[in-house]
Amino acid sequence: MELFYHPLSRNCQTVLIALYEKQARFMPRIVAIEDPNIRRQFIKQHPSGRLPLLRTDRGDFLPEPNIIIEYLDHQYPSGTQLIPKEFTQALQVRLLERQIDIDLNNKLFLLEQKQLSLDTLPLILQGLKNEIQTTLAHLNHRLHGRHWLCGDHFTLADCALIPCLMAAKNQFKLYLYYDLDKYLHLAETRGAWIQVQEEIELTSRLTACPIP
Repeated sequence: MELFYHPLSRNCQTVLIALYEKQARFMPRIVAIEDPNIRRQFIKQHPSGRLPLLRTDRGDFLPEPNIIIEYLDHQYPSGTQLIPKEFTQALQVRLLERQIDIDLNNKLFLLEQKQLSLDTLPLILQGLKNEIQTTLAHLNHRLHGRHWLCGDHFTLADCALIPCLMAAKNQFKLYLYYDLDKYLHLAETRGAWIQVQEEIELTSRLTACPIP
């Protein structure tokens, strides 16, 4: 397998966590999409231009973190089961992953973009922050009495949430959310995230642009 990705992309971090949880062997292909020339070359081969992108051993290309992780769960039954086999539980995990992507990851990215623009009105920034804080409060309530988002087991939903929280803690007082803060400390000691964090630290000084 080959993974085309950028270490600073939260979507890519989601997939990296899953790969490390599965202990899956893959060839890393870092795409420096902040470089216009490299981005143009990548788009020529893959018109969507979106990362991450997984090339399977059969040569098929899979986009989107949730699709890639579903494939990994099927191909690598050993390691962490990221999507439960029981239908109702699996549906809940998939729903939470979608909510995290839409309500947290996308809005964090929009906030980061707006903060880089000198034309953004403070009212717009505050509105985005209020929406993100509403989502954080909902997640805090969800985590009450749970180790992970769906109980005692680490899932696809956690793969999606952890990169978002690691980014959000720089702008939001996550310590005000008791259960979310406890979850964050637990996530920081997870082996898969520690491996991802090492890649982030190696790359973070090379670009200051937000990457979805």
